[in-house]
Amino acid sequence: MAPGQADPAVTVIRADRWLDITAGSCEVRSPAVLVVRDNLIESLNPDHLPAGAAEISLGDVTLLPGLMDMELNMLIGNRDDTWDPMHGVKMDPALRTLMGVGYCKLTLQAGFTTVRNLGLMVKTGGYLLDVALTTAIEKGWIEGPRIISAGHAITPTGGHLDATMFQNLAPGIMPLSVEEGIANGVSQVRQAVRYQIKHGAKQIKISATGGVMSHSTAPGAQQYSDEELAAIVDEAHRAGISVAAHGIGDQGIRACIRAGVDCIEHGFLASDEAIQMMVDHGTFLVTTTFLADRLDVTKAPPNIRDKAAVVFPAAKAMLGKAAKAGVKIACGTDAPGIPHGENAKELAAMVRRGMTAAQALRAATVTSAELLQVTDRGRLAPGLLADIIAVPGDPTEDITVTESVSFVMKDGQVYKSV
Repeated sequence: MAPGQADPAVTVIRADRWLDITAGSCEVRSPAVLVVRDNLIESLNPDHLPAGAAEISLGDVTLLPGLMDMELNMLIGNRDDTWDPMHGVKMDPALRTLMGVGYCKLTLQAGFTTVRNLGLMVKTGGYLLDVALTTAIEKGWIEGPRIISAGHAITPTGGHLDATMFQNLAPGIMPLSVEEGIANGVSQVRQAVRYQIKHGAKQIKISATGGVMSHSTAPGAQQYSDEELAAIVDEAHRAGISVAAHGIGDQGIRACIRAGVDCIEHGFLASDEAIQMMVDHGTFLVTTTFLADRLDVTKAPPNIRDKAAVVFPAAKAMLGKAAKAGVKIACGTDAPGIPHGENAKELAAMVRRGMTAAQALRAATVTSAELLQVTDRGRLAPGLLADIIAVPGDPTEDITVTESVSFVMKDGQVYKSV
């Protein structure tokens, strides 16, 4: 490299502050000088800077590691220009995937650099549309976060994640296959898991209990038998794949924990016993608690409004108890249950439920990394991926500043700089 010539592989990022975050602490420190080489953080506040590095001066902001959302679905929309309650029978897979391209960019721009897509609840003809988005992002064809794809959510006929249940479709309107996640009995659930893994899923999502927004499913009802749950977990774990369970009802949550499911999504009706079981077994809880504030059911059918009236207040009370008990809580939004791009509002909701700002920040960083079983992200430290965002103020004092991301770098590449 000639004297005075910039080295395109090295960038120095300067800011007034940075968030020093570990599993046990979370502190804002000053100043922040990060050296990024290629896609990794090379050093933090070094004594000497590399010659020829490009420089980015961000000023009065706090640098954070890229945030993580452990439950969303890029293949379902919720903006005024895309949402249609009959989207399941009106959108073909190609159009749905193109819609997902926009939501991937929106999520990355919000500062979320790693997400789990859990999981497809639409007819695809067996194609894993979320895996296609993952591949397109990895190849640099489109902008978006790293996606850990689950393929099709696995659910029994008539279960909460059976796509025909959300629109209350008549028989035969939208037939779904085992490959598309409708699986009954031990042999079929094994087949469904194997199919998702064969075609690129890195995570398995199952419907273990009823839910709020689907017709004819009581939110507390356990939907898979203990034998089916055990078979799903066995099949996934033998392939080195973890299992996430949609679990609202207490009985189903406890059955999932006994079966060895890795994380419970929602957990809204979990009893004190189930919460303690999560602690004892090391089972993660993915919160999605902002749903109880944001999801508008005023125009929903009466049976759905009735379920929401029971479940949402319980959801608000449950999270504080889980945090106090020591459950490992990771951040998840269930977008589009809340709009794509508003993911950070989940952190503020966690704080309203009794978690500290530091706990919420850990949930969206180091705890999510632990859930993913990765050690290359979730903190600002040498040797880790250069996933870096900037927010105003001090997020440990005001968690809502995470909703105002001004700078996004993922894998050493800048995607947003205001």
